[in-house]
Amino acid sequence: MDINLRDLKYFETVAELGHLGQAADKLGRTQPALTKCVQRLEEAFGSALFERKGRGIQLTPVGEVLLARARLLRSATEEALREVGDFARGNAGHVRIGSGPIAADHVLPEICNLLLAEAPGTTIDITIAPSMALRERLREGTIDLLIGLMPEQDDAFVTHSIVEDVVVVATSPKHPVFDLPKVTMKALLQWNWVLPVESIPSRQWLDAVFQSHGLSKPTVQINANSIPLLPRLIARTDLLSFLSRHSLGSGSRRNALREVPLKETTLRRKLGVTYRKEGYLSPAAQRLVTLLRARGERLFTSALAQ
Repeated sequence: MDINLRDLKYFETVAELGHLGQAADKLGRTQPALTKCVQRLEEAFGSALFERKGRGIQLTPVGEVLLARARLLRSATEEALREVGDFARGNAGHVRIGSGPIAADHVLPEICNLLLAEAPGTTIDITIAPSMALRERLREGTIDLLIGLMPEQDDAFVTHSIVEDVVVVATSPKHPVFDLPKVTMKALLQWNWVLPVESIPSRQWLDAVFQSHGLSKPTVQINANSIPLLPRLIARTDLLSFLSRHSLGSGSRRNALREVPLKETTLRRKLGVTYRKEGYLSPAAQRLVTLLRARGERLFTSALAQ
């Protein structure tokens, strides 16, 4: 079977856009050229890869399988080229970092500065996104390292834990919740909350915990996509929030916060660095992992306390 890597690349674009004309525009090729590319692949595999859907096209089951394998093959090819290129040039290479929001402001700047001080020729790409979204990019090979929330056990990844974070319900020390004879999950629902937006994993976890106990989700008065903003929003109100325990002692005494102790609403999670077990790591990426394992605990703790 003679498969052209360029055909697979074009096939990926057609599959992602679901439209030959749009794919042709994006790739700078003619639509007949892409049609012939698809036909060559269909002849090689002896099966249709696309079927009509409205004005566009969609993958057949065979096409779905090929798309997954094509992405892996492209990633392996790109990594081989990077590895050989790094060796040929004798330099530190290039590193593609995916960072969760917690690490972005405080961990990344110092770690990158340390790396560049050792290897000034290093080039770095940084992508900031929720850790769960970055996990898929890591699996696909479009980033080398994920700095942030660690995934559950996954044989495809190597993970190095750096710090444990405990997320708890918190509020102003003068909040009436502390006058209750006993704090329960149901009792917490009588007050409004300040919470991260629904795409943030800690918010999703909290909502799921209340629902798993047969209760409604907390009533959110303020949604915020900036986690460091949350402590300042609740410091002088009767609002509740869900924060890292590291952040409760930060700030001035006037803005100090107090944990609402409740086992059911206590989330324990680990932050660290993750990479693919079979993926290529440039010398720069390897050194970055070493720096994170040596210096990361202080940096993560500082980030969580903000």
